[in-house]
Amino acid sequence: MIKNIVKGFIFFLFLISTEVYAGFSVIGELTRERNVQCGEKFQERILLKNKGNTPAHVKIYQTDYLFFADGKNIYGEPGDISRSNGKWITVDSSRLVIPPKNTASFNYSVRVPQKSDLKGTYWSIIMVESIPAITPEKDDNKKRKGEFGIQTRIRYGIQIVTHIMDTGTRNIKFLDKKLISKKGKRILQLDIGNTGERLLVPFVWAEFYNKNGINVGRFESKKLRIYPECSVRHSIDLSTVKKGKYKVLVIVDNEDGYVFGARYNLRIK
Repeated sequence: MIKNIVKGFIFFLFLISTEVYAGFSVIGELTRERNVQCGEKFQERILLKNKGNTPAHVKIYQTDYLFFADGKNIYGEPGDISRSNGKWITVDSSRLVIPPKNTASFNYSVRVPQKSDLKGTYWSIIMVESIPAITPEKDDNKKRKGEFGIQTRIRYGIQIVTHIMDTGTRNIKFLDKKLISKKGKRILQLDIGNTGERLLVPFVWAEFYNKNGINVGRFESKKLRIYPECSVRHSIDLSTVKKGKYKVLVIVDNEDGYVFGARYNLRIK
């Protein structure tokens, strides 16, 4: 009896998983960036595709967005954070039904305020989230004994990023560093914050020098986007570095002429 219940549960999860993969998706990039001038207006379209065999119902809403090196994310009301462009944006739909094997779209328009003190990067998110087509029955007495259900929702966050031309300071702060062991690898963990006014997407690497001042290697991290007031955590694999004491030069290169660095003494045990 228990075995049959477990088998049924696994099969049900498989069906749910299949429905998720057959659901809707956003066509195009999930980050929409544009250089703008104060007072500028523009409109763009977001296209959604339903890969499933039944209509996909979605709701559309806006949020602010902040993220931090410790993994914390904040989705606030549009306009809550100082660099939000949420109140500049108007979305022309709050609900959509995407026909099976078909597409649907909605437009968003941006009206940049005519303010001379605007500079740097402003951003927010347009969320597109699946919703059930039919509201579940609320009368528990009508449910069969032992019956249960699982609802899986798909949500896409489309980042709408506006840069006030080439204005805004570029600056970072090295927040923390530590050596950790992760999945059998030795990792240099670097927390970096954006203390400037403009989005940065820097290339980060560490150069190691031995006690004789000889460069023994360059070790790289992947690029991560850092909005102002946000921070990220870079992980650099040092598994191939031999035991010993090293002087380390960490380079953060935004590849636009803005380069930042820090020096550390590290001991690999």
